[in-house]
Amino acid sequence: MSFNNVDAAELVRLQKSGNIRLVDVRTDAEVARGVIPGAIHIPLHLIPVRMNEMDGNTPTVIYCQSGGRSGQACGFLAAKGWSNLANLQGGIIGWVASGNALVQLG
Repeated sequence: MSFNNVDAAELVRLQKSGNIRLVDVRTDAEVARGVIPGAIHIPLHLIPVRMNEMDGNTPTVIYCQSGGRSGQACGFLAAKGWSNLANLQGGIIGWVASGNALVQLG
């Protein structure tokens, strides 16, 4: 079991293709500063208890601030048998550095 890494440009392509889930695993305070459009927020420490809210077969991209915590989340879910997982390389920092916008959640 493993997961892929995608960059901001690849995430944009995936979003345009349709059926993906985007999960932000940052803290509430980090999320208050903005999220990638289309993201749902599940803090990293809640992934084990909230993973059942998500379909493990849906292509899922996970991100955090810089890619470390989202890599942990991908590793955890992959170990639980999930496939179609990707970690956003560079996290939200890489997303913004690539010229992409953030939105407020909710």
